[in-house]
Amino acid sequence: MGTLVRFKNLYVEAFDDCKPEILVLLLKAYSVFSAVMILLAMYAFMHRAVNGFEF
Repeated sequence: MGTLVRFKNLYVEAFDDCKPEILVLLLKAYSVFSAVMILLAMYAFMHRAVNGFEF
């Protein structure tokens, strides 16, 4: 659990001194989008691996 808190603190600190608020919002949205895409790719790979790579 401590690792997740550390990553959260790093994430929050990364955006502390960014001045254009629209840039901060865009970067946060992009980071969430990227995380979702990575999780989706991992899910798709695991689904294919479990089902024998059947297309």
